[in-house]
Amino acid sequence: MKTIKTKGIDYIEPLDGTIEWYWGMNFTHGDLYEAEEIFRQGSFTKKHKLLFIHYPDGRVIQPVVAKEGQYFGKPIYYNNHIVILIADFQAGEINILELDDLLQQTSILATLSLSNIKDCYNLMLKTSPLMLTRQSSNKEFQILWPEKTEFNIDNRESFCCRDKDKLYFSMWYEEPDYYEEIVIRKIDTGEILDRIPGSLMIMPDGQKWILKSHL
Repeated sequence: MKTIKTKGIDYIEPLDGTIEWYWGMNFTHGDLYEAEEIFRQGSFTKKHKLLFIHYPDGRVIQPVVAKEGQYFGKPIYYNNHIVILIADFQAGEINILELDDLLQQTSILATLSLSNIKDCYNLMLKTSPLMLTRQSSNKEFQILWPEKTEFNIDNRESFCCRDKDKLYFSMWYEEPDYYEEIVIRKIDTGEILDRIPGSLMIMPDGQKWILKSHL
């Protein structure tokens, strides 16, 4: 039995893209939209923390110490590196950082102005390749970095992942029973290329599984 000192964080979860790392936060679990609303109300937390725990040894690292007005989004693992999303509401910026665990240092992959982003609703890092995406509540889907694309989707769709010029979305139905299908869209126009019955799961090591529950 191991004792892991998490500096007040009482919940951790696997880091998407790897079986070696877990992550945890002390506030809203990477929901940047909620953090944005709280900041606008003038009651932003001053002690936001993001920790990573290495499995199986239990090593804990805190690669970035947030300043007042900074808030972490949900991190991801890509190309053998931890990638960190951080919103600096004071500076009006979104920063994407890459951690080199061997050197114990981070480097900036990209800096985006918050003035060019409508809001932080469902602002998330996705793969593959590494992307910053946004999905609004009114059917709008965007890739904001490293390239840009924008189109409307069904309000029952949620973005899963990318494979070259194809984007994979999960769509749910309740007619008459609940079921899901995978919607494959063209990256530049949003044109639907295919629909596959079943749900898409991205495994910890990056494998993509299609679960077909229908006989």
